[in-house]
Amino acid sequence: MDKYKKLAFNTVIFAAGSFGSKIFSLLLNNLYTKHISPSGIYTKTMLETLALFLLPVFTFSLTEAIIRYGLDNRYKKKQVFSTSAVIMLAGLAAMILFVPLLHLIPVLRRITGYSALLYIYVCTSSLRALCSQFVRARNMVKLFSLDGIFATMTLFLFNIVFISKLGMDVKGFMISMILSDTCSALFLFIAAGLGKFADIKSFSAPLGKSMLKFTLPLIPTTIIWTFTGFSDQLFVGNMHSDKVFLGDDAAGIYSAATKIPNLLSMLSTIFYQAWNMSAITENDSAGRDRFYTRVYSAYESVLFIGAAVLILLIKPVSAILINYSTFPEYSTAYIYTPLLITAAVFTCLNLFLSGIYTATKHTKNAFYSILAVALTNIVLNLRLIPVCGIQGAAFATFLSYLLCYCIRIIDARYFVPFDFSVIRTVLNTVLLLLMCIPVIFSFRGCLYWEILLTAAICALNYSSIADTALKLLKKERA
Repeated sequence: MDKYKKLAFNTVIFAAGSFGSKIFSLLLNNLYTKHISPSGIYTKTMLETLALFLLPVFTFSLTEAIIRYGLDNRYKKKQVFSTSAVIMLAGLAAMILFVPLLHLIPVLRRITGYSALLYIYVCTSSLRALCSQFVRARNMVKLFSLDGIFATMTLFLFNIVFISKLGMDVKGFMISMILSDTCSALFLFIAAGLGKFADIKSFSAPLGKSMLKFTLPLIPTTIIWTFTGFSDQLFVGNMHSDKVFLGDDAAGIYSAATKIPNLLSMLSTIFYQAWNMSAITENDSAGRDRFYTRVYSAYESVLFIGAAVLILLIKPVSAILINYSTFPEYSTAYIYTPLLITAAVFTCLNLFLSGIYTATKHTKNAFYSILAVALTNIVLNLRLIPVCGIQGAAFATFLSYLLCYCIRIIDARYFVPFDFSVIRTVLNTVLLLLMCIPVIFSFRGCLYWEILLTAAICALNYSSIADTALKLLKKERA
């Protein structure tokens, strides 16, 4: 199959399986904001973020290696699965000594009483990731997508039971996640016949060493990336100011606001699942650079257009995803989303560029770039939040991810020298920032201004999308 058509086919398959599930996940935010207070949402987000910290540390980020090595025909899939499983299980066993100590850290005092649930959540999440990523590595994209629907449906049902019906708020959320991940892992293990790949005799120490060498730079990268994404809420929740609204409730409102840009991230995640596979399999092809140029151009254009439309429709979208009926404080969350949406564009572009590091096995470069971003983000948060409050956190996030993009677009192109338009990227960014201003400052009567800017972004990006669409309509050698 032509590589453009293969990428498009995989994207459609992932979209078919993921779109409905992602929409359900976003709608769950409505349920959470109806039944959980802003302070509770802050605790929920902290637990989710801690899980994201613990996963790469105690599973050694091996889920990334499963894709990279599983798609490589030079390695036996049985060895890849068995070796990954043994190493991950050993790491999870060691984690049991660490988790109970987390609540002793002052900023993590809110997780007191959740240690056992957090440990079980990380275990079930890692087992599901092991199964799902290996399924992808076997090119079973339809089953992978079907599992996405299944997992979200079970999560939705469990949330209805434990949060809406039983009123268990944050604990109900954790139990729902644990049960959903467990059901998903069992479904994949049985449906994909993973039992025949699980064999302790197939454990390969040399392969494990090679995989760990590949993933070890990813561990600090993932940790720092997660911290950068959550540090805003930590600062908002723990800093104090007489000038602006800060504290636990403010952090909860900010957390609710971050869910709206997930609409954009949803599209990116669907594409990236397919793109990551293409980037690995096409890494040694003759037309690799031109392939990257065309795909990146279209991808960037879709992101900027999607962001513009989302900002244009921010009020109705916010009303759907955030429930104000029980806790009216959430009604202001949409004001903080435009800058977060703009930041999400660069998060998605950074994800694309990180695929180059994965495909070419230069994962250390991803670490260097995110380390610079994390340090910048901390400095910006310390300076901006006491003065601008929640909006300062959003602006710090945007500037940090923009910096990451600037570093990676220069560095990653040393390994895959694809072309891109600096002028178009700058113009797109400026137009998006101009769209943010009326929402942030609550200007009235600016709908026509927003429509005009959205039209300008669509016009600016139309040609690159149309060009890539034509490549899909006719087979071309590249």
